[in-house]
Amino acid sequence: MRPFVTNRIRIFRIVAASAAVLIAVLPACSAQSTTRSARPDPKSNAAAPELFEYVRSALLLLTPEDGVNDNQEVTMNWTTNVMTIAQPAGHCDLYMNALNANDVAWDVFDPSDAHETREKLVRLTLVSVSGTKARTCYDKAGRVDESVPSNRIRFLFSFQKADQWPNFQSKLTKALKRLIVLSGGTGNTERF
Repeated sequence: MRPFVTNRIRIFRIVAASAAVLIAVLPACSAQSTTRSARPDPKSNAAAPELFEYVRSALLLLTPEDGVNDNQEVTMNWTTNVMTIAQPAGHCDLYMNALNANDVAWDVFDPSDAHETREKLVRLTLVSVSGTKARTCYDKAGRVDESVPSNRIRFLFSFQKADQWPNFQSKLTKALKRLIVLSGGTGNTERF
């Protein structure tokens, strides 16, 4: 055989083998799901660090990603029971031991304004025990932002993402209430 024909046969075999590999691998690649899966539910007797990780995962996985309300990082100082949430404009220190687990409110919030349309958000609001600060917020330069009310905290989640997490509100409320109690905050009490 001539060298030209031999090279063509080799090239054809390489192309055929490559095509066979692609045909075998493509179905496996396309079968992968792109939906986000929720963290497993925390155990009923979970310790504070486990509950914090559950809350942290929700804040990071379901973040709005609108350039304003993004939860970029969430940390917990176990010595002071302060949860810190970093966002594009700065960060807020949340005093978990000052919160009242009895007062939890969920609502849907539209942050759009006259100039920009934004995705709807799911907002969780908790208030502090009377006479205590729930949070202190700081701008990027580290200056206290006095315009943010200190008697409540708010967690913001993407409405669209939260809607894909089964029983999101009830599961997160339960984990957060337990975390507040374990951090020294006020627990559930019957009022009436």
